[in-house]
Amino acid sequence: MAPASRFGDRIAILAHGGYPDNGKTMEGVMRYGDYEIAAVLAHDHAGSRTRESFPDLPDAPIRATMDDVAEPVDALLIGVAPVGGGIDDRWRADIVRALERGCDVVSGLHDQLSEDPEFAALAAEYDATIHELREPPSELPVASGIAEEVDATVVLTVGTDCAVGKMTTTMELAAAARERGISTGVVATGQTGIAITGRGIAIDRVQADFAAGAAEQLVVEIGADHDLLVVEGQASIVHPAFAADSIALLHGARPDYLVLCHDATRESYHNFEPVPLPAADRYVEWYTSIADPISPTEVLGGALDTSDIDEEAAARTAVAEYADRIGAPATDVIRYGPEPLLDALE
Repeated sequence: MAPASRFGDRIAILAHGGYPDNGKTMEGVMRYGDYEIAAVLAHDHAGSRTRESFPDLPDAPIRATMDDVAEPVDALLIGVAPVGGGIDDRWRADIVRALERGCDVVSGLHDQLSEDPEFAALAAEYDATIHELREPPSELPVASGIAEEVDATVVLTVGTDCAVGKMTTTMELAAAARERGISTGVVATGQTGIAITGRGIAIDRVQADFAAGAAEQLVVEIGADHDLLVVEGQASIVHPAFAADSIALLHGARPDYLVLCHDATRESYHNFEPVPLPAADRYVEWYTSIADPISPTEVLGGALDTSDIDEEAAARTAVAEYADRIGAPATDVIRYGPEPLLDALE
């Protein structure tokens, strides 16, 4: 695991082709990262401001190119995460310009920017660093079960699908616990969480035999300094493409409790639209039964994303029905706060 680090104080976020609907990393860093946002780069929205699409986030100007962003800028963050993690040709000119200005570039893509000859040469010439958030440590252990010995209470956010609020729930629950005076650590397991916290391992880049060991290592290292650990979950235990990440975290982290995250309007798997989502209560059974032979756990509560439900009464009804279905307290951590989850924990 890389040591905790920051990428400067003032950053620009590249979001060409992903703003506003597909900028998960952008949105996460703007909401939870301790950075001043100099600008968001989005060709199609240049001249507007982020508050027009994200009224609950810190406001920032939207610019067309890196040349339109005023100094100083310490780093350019790739704020979108396309399926497959490849480099979009629309980004190249701004990455080049950032490096020429001596800015670091922070990337959570599967494709390594540091292996691009042009980017690597510019980084060396202008004394800039390309931070690869998804690059795992060179040596990782096979899981041995030592996470069971961690004294901290471990909570893992799990989901019914990808992109249902696991990272958001992780950050909100951790912040609420700290406000109550609980020494709390976050175990980041994806590029957005790592960009926010400055440390972690992207589980989806770890070879399968070592993925549970990577989760275990994070829990042991971070758990030594805290009373509560909130582990950022990935994907879903029955996702058609990404279930392996979820299972590795479940067995490696050995959580005491789970928070089941779900999107209130989601009817089919993300990027597998013909495949319908099973009922939420089935996930409770699946997660707990798969964990049981290794390290028994239980569902502490549920986090329901109601952002696509405009009517307040309907949103509250959806949360109440979700709680009934999973047999545990539930909330929308953004709309209503994470306190019901923390109350259940205490």
